[in-house]
Amino acid sequence: MKIAVAGGTGLTGRLVVETLRGRGHAPVVLSRGQGVDLMTGSGLDAALAGADVVVDVSNVTTMKKSVAVNFFDTAGTHLIGAAERAGVQHFVTLSIVGVDRVKNPYYTGKLRQEQIVRAGAVPWTILRATQFHDFVGQLMSGMPGPIAIVPKGRVQPVAVGEVAEALAYLAVRAPQKMAPELAGPREELLVDMARRLIAAGGARRRPVVPVHIPGGMTGGGLLPTGPGLRGTVTFDDWLKEQDFSAARA
Repeated sequence: MKIAVAGGTGLTGRLVVETLRGRGHAPVVLSRGQGVDLMTGSGLDAALAGADVVVDVSNVTTMKKSVAVNFFDTAGTHLIGAAERAGVQHFVTLSIVGVDRVKNPYYTGKLRQEQIVRAGAVPWTILRATQFHDFVGQLMSGMPGPIAIVPKGRVQPVAVGEVAEALAYLAVRAPQKMAPELAGPREELLVDMARRLIAAGGARRRPVVPVHIPGGMTGGGLLPTGPGLRGTVTFDDWLKEQDFSAARA
């Protein structure tokens, strides 16, 4: 199958492309380096010609609501429109567990992305996955001060490779609208994860201060709410696999 991967050069996208290629499919990377611009729509029609499936793992790094909404609205509209014109039979999108429960500027953009997919004419599947194992490190990297302020919330982190495997699996099957939520093997406290990350050398040594964050994160809003796919790689497994020497240098 010819499967176009939007965001195919990113963290998740690269693994989706590798997995699809390893299973004998023909992934096509939609990226600026390949002459495709999701924000303008340039190159999309040519890239999607003959495509059977689109997998959208495109992303923007921001905590500004306006930036997130603009990106996912603009990119999503262009991508769905081109998929419709190309006669694509299945549109698969990666989203986030709790995106409709936790108040977060970035999540507002992701919800807009979901709305565009649902309203489009292409049969679709949305996979909501929990946070990746590196989530707590990303939180801490944005705190330059002498302490790390970490939400008290719980998460059920999943390995990005297992998310890529799930997306590749869904892409070649019939559209199912909302797929069962994908999560990691066990719940973790973000505060505990932060301290273990520091102990493993993956973050600067400093006190970790737990705080309550309004908006649903602290109250378990990022946890799956029903049965679904569960990964096998724990946060401790992930820590053991990391080489943090570059971060310490």
